Amino acid sequence: MASRNKGIFSLEFLVPNVLLLLVITLGVEVIFRLVVRPRVAEMEIEQQVMMNQPASKLRPSGDQQRSFFILIKDPEQEFEIIFFIWGMVFLGHKFVSVERERKLLQRDFVSVQPGERIIPEDSLDRYKELKTAVEREPKWRQRLLPECLLAALHRFHATNSIQDSSAAVRERAELAADQLDSSLSLIRFIAWSIPAVGFVGTVRGIGEALTHADEAIKGNLAAVTSWLGLAFNSTLVGLLLCLPLMYILHIVQSSQEALIIEIQKYCRDRLIDLMKVPAKDETRELYS
Repeated sequence: MASRNKGIFSLEFLVPNVLLLLVITLGVEVIFRLVVRPRVAEMEIEQQVMMNQPASKLRPSGDQQRSFFILIKDPEQEFEIIFFIWGMVFLGHKFVSVERERKLLQRDFVSVQPGERIIPEDSLDRYKELKTAVEREPKWRQRLLPECLLAALHRFHATNSIQDSSAAVRERAELAADQLDSSLSLIRFIAWSIPAVGFVGTVRGIGEALTHADEAIKGNLAAVTSWLGLAFNSTLVGLLLCLPLMYILHIVQSSQEALIIEIQKYCRDRLIDLMKVPAKDETRELYS
């Protein structure tokens, strides 16, 4: 979880923020062109045929398949679906990253024998050993747990203070927590934008419906009801998509916060509590 280059031309920005959005947009547009819009066109033709039939031959309408396609047929709903998929892919990536970090908690990065204590003179060797192991294993690079352990060992060697080592772990964990929280800012924007697009559809639908008010007065309600359908459907779809997205965002954020706590506990139990600063007499005995 080390900080990386986040410039506009960096891979970390381009891949999730631009390329992914383009791929999702293309995929959703293809589905709308091949499935949704043709199906809606068929439904409109069926509706016109049914309206031209005598009342005795009319069949009840409103089956679930028809309702679903009518519900999502407009551009606002398409944008809402694109944003929803975009946000879910991001959240899935964040959740997988948290689980990968959590798996490292099962490893023993600092091997200490029962009864053995870590003293400042040994911390440098342990630091070099752990750093070499992390550089040798690609899966451990830029992970928070090894970084916290390395920071604690380096601080312990430099200051001969267990409190400073503990503070180094806490500082690195707090920095990682801020980075994780900041990384969710785009998800929060997406979650906000989905119902916002729905409200745009509502305003557009009501505005267009009012322009056909004179036709409604004459008895032709088709145009008014069509635009009012856009107004209500866009808001309904936006709210329905926003609710699960916000819930999963809450789960991911809670997982990240729990991970930070678990890493600090790991460092305290596996490293900080095993540190010891020998008294001067003990130091002489060790090296006499």
